Amino acid sequence: MIPMLSFMSPHRLWWLVVPVLVVALYAALLVHRRAAGSSSLLASILPRDTRLRRHLSVGAAALSLVMLVIAYAQPQAMTRVPRDRATVVVVIDVSRSMMATDVTPTRLDAAKEGAKEFVDSLPESFNVALVSFAATADIKMPPTTDRSALENAIDALELAPSTAIGEGVYTALDALKLAPQDPDHPDETAPGAIVLLSDGATNMGRASSDAATESKKQGVPVYTIAYGTSSGYVYENGHRQSVAVDHAELSEVAKDSGGKKYSADSLSSLQAVYQTISHQIGYVDEYHEITARFAGVALIFAVLASAGVISLAARWP
Repeated sequence: MIPMLSFMSPHRLWWLVVPVLVVALYAALLVHRRAAGSSSLLASILPRDTRLRRHLSVGAAALSLVMLVIAYAQPQAMTRVPRDRATVVVVIDVSRSMMATDVTPTRLDAAKEGAKEFVDSLPESFNVALVSFAATADIKMPPTTDRSALENAIDALELAPSTAIGEGVYTALDALKLAPQDPDHPDETAPGAIVLLSDGATNMGRASSDAATESKKQGVPVYTIAYGTSSGYVYENGHRQSVAVDHAELSEVAKDSGGKKYSADSLSSLQAVYQTISHQIGYVDEYHEITARFAGVALIFAVLASAGVISLAARWP
């Protein structure tokens, strides 16, 4: 894949006319030589491969000039670099449907395992908070860098009735406000993100669409994970009740907040989703100067051109 380039000094690219003129002048000299009938004399003096070497030497010299001009214009390429700081809120649905066993051993137990691995995968400098929701939402752990405390809080999550996705998002936004200030940058707010895992649709509390809109307004994307399968079920009062995962609402929440929606139907697929989200949150795209790369390529072509010229000179009678 060719990286997208930008230039710190794009006005210097006009120097690209120089290698074009060099190639044009060489081509003109070849045409003139053929027209003058000197090619046959040259062929009688030099080995048959000399012409090819001459062409390759000129080509390498021209390419070396092209690379030097690009390096002179100070090129930059988009590069993914790790963030220094961020606050992530992990939001987990603890409604009773999460006791379904379509994900081994249960949806909630597997969700806990995946969440702990996700927390561990984030940079140590990131503050991470934990929110759980059912009929209401609670901050189980405010933003912290203490991974052990977070994992203990995740292990302590318990089931409760109903589902309030909107309340989960609103509470996550509240949790973000509790993030400690960076002593080196007290006036700067670290970027925030919400990672919300659920298997159902809202049946309590404020609308998730309004929560997603507010999240986008605050510049906080919500990455949603629709967790479970279409065959999930639980027993309520002795009756079997289907709890198929609901994708529609979670898709809208992600879209309206500027985040992205994922799906997982097993612990392994959940782990893969968390790894993807970790990479997206943990890294940022930035332009970095890559002048040295083009200078190095120019050097290689210059060496090839020099080797060709030396070879020709050594064969000259």
